Amino acid sequence: MRIAFKEWLIVVDALGRGEQIIILRKGGLSEGRGGFKAEHSRFLLFPTLFHQQRESVVSSAQLRFDEMTSSLAPKDCVRIEFFCELAAWERLDSLAAAERLRSQHIWREEVIAERFDWGNERNILALAVRAFRLPEVVELPMLEHYRGCKSWITLAQEISTDGAIPVLSETGFAQKLAEFRAALKPVRVSPAREPSIGVMQS
Repeated sequence: MRIAFKEWLIVVDALGRGEQIIILRKGGLSEGRGGFKAEHSRFLLFPTLFHQQRESVVSSAQLRFDEMTSSLAPKDCVRIEFFCELAAWERLDSLAAAERLRSQHIWREEVIAERFDWGNERNILALAVRAFRLPEVVELPMLEHYRGCKSWITLAQEISTDGAIPVLSETGFAQKLAEFRAALKPVRVSPAREPSIGVMQS
């Protein structure tokens, strides 16, 4: 696998610990007027330290972030520990819909509201993903084309996912996915399927 998704370190940790299965994304500055798109159904998680993430998550996640800072990767290196499979997604066109997911993620509500309002359109994309832990941590050099405000990157080398283990059991993941779907009713949640012409269509 070479496709990677850039996300805050503390959110990658929450996904990797099975605390949440949700990714909420509006899009980076490099993604143009169309914003973020769920272009890939399987992808590695690429942790970042951008955008004052400690202040943007709930207090329990802030404490976890403080614990993690003592063992961060060097600035010229990135550690890849997890990959994800996309299970479901939906574009949320009202802030009220996004707020119904409140108990299922670690972002502060003010941050979700800011993401929702950012850009030309008032919406946000909600993804439900199943995370898998790689059999060993892979350390990669931080190349220049990995930097910047963008969601998707292609790694310079393949990373094998053989032997990866899901962080949640089948039952545990099914329960969280059911909670995700229930919270978004009457919003129609799109099942994940292979992208068509590079973009997943609902």
